[in-house]
Amino acid sequence: MEEYSTIIKPREGLLQIDFKELWRYRDLWRMYVKRDIVTQYKQTILGPTWFFIQPLFTTIMYMVVFGGIAKISTDGLPQALFYLAGILCWQYFADCLNKTSNTFTNNAAIFGKVYFPRLVVPLATVTGNLVKLFIQFLLFFLVYIYYWVVGAPVAPNWYAFLFPLLIIMLAGLALGFGIIISSLTTKYRDLTILFTFIVQLWMYATPIIYPLNTITNEKLRFVMTLNPITSIVESFKYGFLGAGSFSWWALGYSFVFMVVLLFVGIVVFNKVQRSFMDTV
Repeated sequence: MEEYSTIIKPREGLLQIDFKELWRYRDLWRMYVKRDIVTQYKQTILGPTWFFIQPLFTTIMYMVVFGGIAKISTDGLPQALFYLAGILCWQYFADCLNKTSNTFTNNAAIFGKVYFPRLVVPLATVTGNLVKLFIQFLLFFLVYIYYWVVGAPVAPNWYAFLFPLLIIMLAGLALGFGIIISSLTTKYRDLTILFTFIVQLWMYATPIIYPLNTITNEKLRFVMTLNPITSIVESFKYGFLGAGSFSWWALGYSFVFMVVLLFVGIVVFNKVQRSFMDTV
């Protein structure tokens, strides 16, 4: 009598996640992480150095345009540190969001041939981008040390230890939004173009290039606080730079928003993965 080591069964619920199955496919998870890191800058002259160059050039551009020409306040902080702190958080979120939002369309060929937990792909994207994040955090730390030595008005505090939680929240929000958009674009391809445009505008609705306390209009400020990324970026700047605003209520709102979003995202993702090959 034959015995089978792997039995594929239909899922019983839309929210069901087989964590044991995800763990069994951890080698595939690692392979996707390695692929994302290696292939991104394969056959380039500078290679992984681009991890430093991109945020550095973006910071310089912000310093010239928003700090020099537009004269936007940076809360008395060195412009390089202020912009680099915002870029560090936003680029991780945006990179994860853009890549996970293409999970189904970019992997349709392999999804149609081989079975494995589909959630491995977006999870690998979020995990792989952590490598890029920590490399860029090293750049932020070096710039931070320089301004610390020269006596710039930076005042780190205990809230800086919230950094791991803030990254988890950014990853959860990007994953939640990404898998929902990926599920919708299997049927409505127009959303891909629209979503790219929305992400670009989203950055300007987040206090990346300006401090939140410069928004004096109370209604506009309230609307901006509804953006779940706002409190995360502000908490990061407040913890490491000692400027800006911090609110446990705002951070708690972002955390609850992330949990609800992941709940909805997993339900939609599990529903679509059953039949997406018929429409993709």
